[in-house]
Amino acid sequence: MSWQIPTQVEQDIIAGKAVYQTFQTGNGGQSILPVPPNSFVVIFGYDFSPAGGGFIRISESYPVSEASFLSSVVSRYFETQQISFYTGNDFFPFIHHVNTNITPIINTVDNSAPDNAVTLTIRGVQEIDNTPIARQVYITSTQDVTITHGLILVADAAVQSAIPITNRTPQGLTYGGSPQVINTQTNYGPFGTPLQFMQPSPKDFQDFAFGLLPANADGQAFATPDIANGLRDATQFLNTISPQFRDAAAANYYLCLHYALYSKTIPEQRG
Repeated sequence: MSWQIPTQVEQDIIAGKAVYQTFQTGNGGQSILPVPPNSFVVIFGYDFSPAGGGFIRISESYPVSEASFLSSVVSRYFETQQISFYTGNDFFPFIHHVNTNITPIINTVDNSAPDNAVTLTIRGVQEIDNTPIARQVYITSTQDVTITHGLILVADAAVQSAIPITNRTPQGLTYGGSPQVINTQTNYGPFGTPLQFMQPSPKDFQDFAFGLLPANADGQAFATPDIANGLRDATQFLNTISPQFRDAAAANYYLCLHYALYSKTIPEQRG
């Protein structure tokens, strides 16, 4: 487990000033954690079981010389998943990469190659690893907390630029002055109006003379809802594969929040 109860929150629970609670959700990508009036919550951790477990896929055949198994589009949809929290005042996105376990199996053996060389053609059994992921957070809210989950397939590298030397990007220690042309804008979201992740930051994008700042610029990398180019609801995607996967408990995601509920007005200092 990679999270623990913050010391002050734990002391408040022991003293009866707060109550430990859990909130478990899953399946569809939109949920709301209710916060009672004249109360506030401190979310300090979550356990996330990614979507995509419970079924396997047999990959295409590849000669051994190609040396790799490229995940199909079906598998890649599950390999990057996002959870985000919106409190009405603050937004907290978390992106998780999810492992794909691939077991190679020999499909054919060709002994007819010259010099008695043996050519193997192998296939891969692909399975999404939905082992729960624990994460430490510290999110406070006096309002209902909106929880969003989805799958991410596309992170479109829209603009690449060389980083100039500045007092924030010195040569040698950073990419400042490097001849490498690297990502400075990556699009996450609907085609035409995506959220545009700017690097090193939206301010730097203009300071470094990379051009006009796009209307949907943001300094954080996260996806916004769109079936093709952004955040896609896992239940909706599972349904396109087969309704039996949509209805299978193992194929859906689950998220369990751990939080403290305070039945009083939030203090000015929250730590």
